[in-house]
Amino acid sequence: MNQTLTNRRATNVLLCVSFLLVGLLLVGCGQQSGVPGAVALASEEAQTESAPSDAPAESVGSPDVQEFTSCGGQKTVKVSKELAGQDLADALMDQWKRDHPEANWVTEERQKHAFNPPADNSHLLQGDQGKGHTYGNYTERDLLTWARETEKFVAEGSRIFHSAGELGSTVGVSCDMCHPHAANTHPETYPKFQVQLGRVALLRDMIDWCVENPVRGKHMDPDGPTMRALEAYIMAQRQGVPMNYGKH
Repeated sequence: MNQTLTNRRATNVLLCVSFLLVGLLLVGCGQQSGVPGAVALASEEAQTESAPSDAPAESVGSPDVQEFTSCGGQKTVKVSKELAGQDLADALMDQWKRDHPEANWVTEERQKHAFNPPADNSHLLQGDQGKGHTYGNYTERDLLTWARETEKFVAEGSRIFHSAGELGSTVGVSCDMCHPHAANTHPETYPKFQVQLGRVALLRDMIDWCVENPVRGKHMDPDGPTMRALEAYIMAQRQGVPMNYGKH
């Protein structure tokens, strides 16, 4: 019995020594790789996913490269450490665009269905832009934002205008089938007495009539995003035409 107990104790001692050696080996590997213990065993992909989105992770490989988590938080972007400020922002944005090709939908819509660009407002920044001037606190970036947001609004209207599905048509009819590129819509003549409605109408009233009748869709909220976008596109296509309300 004493011999058996002695054998068991010897076995336990050997196991403890083995576990201790394995633990020391893991710690040593972790210190060599620059991360503690168990973290050293994590894959490079797991480390990348856990990197904070607003700060660069440790560079991997080349010391001249810095690594950022993408805006979407799904990928990492490696760029030169020499990049900073606007150059760094441009590099990160270029990568985001490559990862999200659908972000170019405005350009694609313009290529499919040409629509007029918004007015050039660069003259607002010419001359005296000091304190007290109406546009004295605005910059080129502000003008660019105005133009991009306006064009995006018009592009959305173009997309709906040319899509029977977006219009809710039950007969596969879209606005451009009767009005290619919004031709013969004459938004500059509204308000005017509209015979089909038997009353004075705004442009959006006539749009709704067309959607409910030729298009065979449902009534649109006059202040909803779909109606507003359609109205924006139709008006943009008549850019430069003088207003002449009431004209038939």
